[in-house]
Amino acid sequence: MPEAGTAHARTAPTQEHRTPAENPFDSVETMVADADVFTEFVEDAVAQYRLGLASVAAGGSRLHRPNSFGLLGGTLEDDALVVRRVAFAANVRAVDQVPLEEFERNIVPRFGKQYDDGERGFWCDSRQLLKVVREFEDDGLDMLGSVHMHPDWHRVGPPHERGTENLSENPSRMDEYLFRNAGWPLNVICYLESRGGGVTHTFAAWRPPRTEEAPTAKLAIRFFARGHEGTA
Repeated sequence: MPEAGTAHARTAPTQEHRTPAENPFDSVETMVADADVFTEFVEDAVAQYRLGLASVAAGGSRLHRPNSFGLLGGTLEDDALVVRRVAFAANVRAVDQVPLEEFERNIVPRFGKQYDDGERGFWCDSRQLLKVVREFEDDGLDMLGSVHMHPDWHRVGPPHERGTENLSENPSRMDEYLFRNAGWPLNVICYLESRGGGVTHTFAAWRPPRTEEAPTAKLAIRFFARGHEGTA
């Protein structure tokens, strides 16, 4: 089952170096965003999804694995992470030595041989990550985390992968592993599926598990009423 949107970047926010008692993100319960902040990401994810569907319909062994990934810039306000911007980044999963070694040594043995496929998963280019972090900081924003897509590949993917582990807006075991390693306080999954003759999407937001044994915590999602941001 291709966890096609799984994302990872080796750099974590500065807050991860605080002790648990000092970590301001421990009180976070909600993600807040403007209704349009994810629009460009969703458009990219849908385009990726349709490429995947087209490759399945065309037959043959060469399938397009849908992948879309964005970095989230925003602010911490009371118990909410407010997402102000989404920035795209390049995927170096199949070409950079660091992810190649990570998948070979840790991910493939832990999560399965299917992760030998270089098109499965997303690994953010570290140089681009640093550039985006600096751009966020210049605009008074913190690096909050990432958003990545999950397609309903268990239903519309290649026949031999249908009916296996179902993807959704919930994190996979591999997602939880990568969320923990990245250390970012916000991890958003956008789930796409074919319904009603079109492509639908939904979001879920997650805080990484604090320990190896702890579960990933789900955050509530709230969108500003259109035209009413900052008017409370």
